[in-house]
Amino acid sequence: MHEFKYKNNQFYCESVRVQKLAERFGTPLYVYSYHTLISHFLKLGQAFKKINPLICYSVKANSNLALLRALVKKGAGLDIVSGGELFRALKAGCSPKKIVYASVGKTEKEIEYAIRKGILFFNVESLPELESINGIARRLHKTANVAIRINPDVEPKTHKYITTGKLTNKFGIDLRSARQILLMRGAFTNIRIAGLHIHIGSQITESSPYVEAIRKVVAFIGNLKKERLFLEYLNIGGGLGIIYDKETPQTAKRFARKVLPLLEKTKLKIIMEPGRFIAGNSGILATKVLYVKNTSKKKFVIVDAAMNDLIRPALYGAYHNILTLEAENKVKDKVDIVGPICESGDFFAKDRLLPRVKEGDYIAVMGAGAYGFSMSSNYNSRRRVAEVMVVKDKVFVIRKRESCEDLIRNELVPSFLSGR
Repeated sequence: MHEFKYKNNQFYCESVRVQKLAERFGTPLYVYSYHTLISHFLKLGQAFKKINPLICYSVKANSNLALLRALVKKGAGLDIVSGGELFRALKAGCSPKKIVYASVGKTEKEIEYAIRKGILFFNVESLPELESINGIARRLHKTANVAIRINPDVEPKTHKYITTGKLTNKFGIDLRSARQILLMRGAFTNIRIAGLHIHIGSQITESSPYVEAIRKVVAFIGNLKKERLFLEYLNIGGGLGIIYDKETPQTAKRFARKVLPLLEKTKLKIIMEPGRFIAGNSGILATKVLYVKNTSKKKFVIVDAAMNDLIRPALYGAYHNILTLEAENKVKDKVDIVGPICESGDFFAKDRLLPRVKEGDYIAVMGAGAYGFSMSSNYNSRRRVAEVMVVKDKVFVIRKRESCEDLIRNELVPSFLSGR
């Protein structure tokens, strides 16, 4: 599962007390367990070793260079969705031939950048995008590799904001249109259509949506072969869920048992794009209790972290388990855990039973390794927080806390406003 445990009533990340980290580096603070991160990557590779897939970690889940580098050193490729993520991927030392690039809105500059760097391929989301890539590749006298992103129109049984495989979503191309594109592939003189791609959503805890989507695509691939249309790759995307509360997500082994027979049948090279599955439970957000506020209706625990640091509860109503850093107090209170931001949506939990805390205590928001810092902002002119990585008993700062100067670093005041 993960390397965050109680030992003698104290909460640890690997062999380091989290409270010591909070006191040393200040809060809010993201804390990552290196061994949790790596073990989840290796579990997936082991479960699918029969077909030796290229596992391209999804950078959007957590894009810190140290995490990317740790995974790249273990053999990971990277799944990117912007020019900025391509820059990060290359800085992390990832081979361009292990980088795949999704996104429905790639700009001309981003496409040119990726072609010049020689990435493995673009996951193409529309015919206009394909035409754009072809035109840019022609201008550069290059041939660009692409995979057609298929929208298989399956219900992934997850939150509607992170559903991506329904025809009502903006992502991908329906099967009929994809066939037409493949039949006219000769018209794209500077493109090589190398494969197909699917990605049906995020935080998916059941295998049935994957099986349904993959079956549709496998049947489609079979029909293409009959028409003498041959491919090299099948990218099955990511989206595997993790435990935040009482979910019972599939393990890597169980997922592999369900989909391996289908994937083997294709005889194609398989790519996977896990993000949350690898990073989610590798990180926590440590935060300090500022005040405990009692009203006639509620008891509020006000902490120094806020929705700008971890937006998932405010954005999705997402559940994160919350633990105190000391396990001694057996008395529990029903509380709302909230931050300092001037929004009623600034909360981490509502009506949650929590061991009684007082001002100055610390708590940990669990499962914050994915879509935590990567979705954070400077709202309310709050400085983005520090990040540390724990490797057994060693601690490494992998992002410094922002300063007030960082908040205004790129802002300019016009000369006519400078005088009194």
